[in-house]
Amino acid sequence: MDVVTERIRIRPASMDDLDSVIAINIECLPEHYLKSFWIEHIEKWNDLFYVAEVNNEIVGYALARVENGSPITKNMFSKVGHVVSIAVREKYRRKGIATMLMSALIYTLKTIYGAEEVYLEVRVSNEPAIRLYQKLGFVIAKRIEQYYLDGEDAYLMIKKL
Repeated sequence: MDVVTERIRIRPASMDDLDSVIAINIECLPEHYLKSFWIEHIEKWNDLFYVAEVNNEIVGYALARVENGSPITKNMFSKVGHVVSIAVREKYRRKGIATMLMSALIYTLKTIYGAEEVYLEVRVSNEPAIRLYQKLGFVIAKRIEQYYLDGEDAYLMIKKL
């Protein structure tokens, strides 16, 4: 009997990954970005842009950036991470991939950039993502009305590092 397990690899994104990342974004999320957005992120925040591979196929991504100023305390001298986008293809969900991607971002934000906290916005209807973020230590800080283009509200979630 053969047993084949899927090998998950998390690594920094490269320019060669952009077509796959954009396809995953379009497939998984209602928020889409121009190719220039992705290029700028790779050029400016390459160490905060990760892809997940299963058997050499890109199945997910996560990207963040560093900002000055907390969205909650308004302390302009604090360094914070902002998770801008994360997505995993439906077929590969519930395998720990999003947790691995988020953990890589959080580790880099804390150890390389010295971020004091990390935050993200999530659709109030996206209960699986909200549960994931809570499992990772994020708490809902506030509700942002009509945050998304389609009018849906978002939760601002934050984690102290």
